[in-house]
Amino acid sequence: MSFTSYIKNNPRLKKLVHWMLVPAGEARPRLWVKGFVNPFVHTRGKGSCIRWHTRVDVLPFNRFRLGDGSTIEDFSTVNNGVGDVLIGDRSLIGMGNVIIGPVTIGNDVILAQNVVASGLNHGYEDIQLPISKQNINTSAIVIEDECWIGANVVIVAGVTIGKHSVVAAGAIVTKNIPPYSVAVGNPARVIKQYDAAQGVWKKI
Repeated sequence: MSFTSYIKNNPRLKKLVHWMLVPAGEARPRLWVKGFVNPFVHTRGKGSCIRWHTRVDVLPFNRFRLGDGSTIEDFSTVNNGVGDVLIGDRSLIGMGNVIIGPVTIGNDVILAQNVVASGLNHGYEDIQLPISKQNINTSAIVIEDECWIGANVVIVAGVTIGKHSVVAAGAIVTKNIPPYSVAVGNPARVIKQYDAAQGVWKKI
């Protein structure tokens, strides 16, 4: 059994290790984790940039990767506490974004301002317990290469947005968006798709 598995299978030890990494009741790692652990565990690509006023709450037990030439703009929050956050090359995470793993963002993706992509949901089924005390469920979000996600879009857990798709500002994405599509609205629906045979974008 690996050391990691040993910790996970020992509730008391797991609780102690978690407390050492994250203060009770908080989502951000302790300063020693940020300064002395994360730089050796997580990957930052050549020419990548995380702006000064960004909250990067990443922990060593899940992956965080920022690809070559990618930028996370000011006032954004990135959290990998419950799942990996993987960002490809030449992608832009715009101002005020919230990215909560598990989330995978491809290459050449643009996320405009105030986008929320959260692979996390709280359980609510047991009415004897406050929702904050119930299990957390995760389901991965995937944003494929070359997508443009407009301002104030919300992407819920378990959604895949296909390659070279556009999601219009303010949309709430609750279902998968096929590649080469334009989606709008709440809930988001596809209004255009690219017809490769004719080489044109067609309204649906």
